Amino acid sequence: MPDIQAMLDALTGLPRTRPAGPAEAEALLARLRSVAARWADVLYEAQEGARQQVPPRAEAALTLAFRRAEESYVELEIALRDCAEHRDPAV
Repeated sequence: MPDIQAMLDALTGLPRTRPAGPAEAEALLARLRSVAARWADVLYEAQEGARQQVPPRAEAALTLAFRRAEESYVELEIALRDCAEHRDPAV
């Protein structure tokens, strides 16, 4: 799955230090949002592919994992929107 490799590459490319300021924090959130979107896509595809192949509880677990990943993406989207609304126009 190329999405998994792209997601891993994005995760390993994240800085290992705290953001030095609001701009770096916003950039980090944007990168995390991208990873969250990829992860949600991977889980959705796994859920769809395994739907008839796994027991009901396993299917429910995949569905729940996808929903949580999707919620993570939405929360990061909200965080980015908040950053944009509070960005210093002088920067």
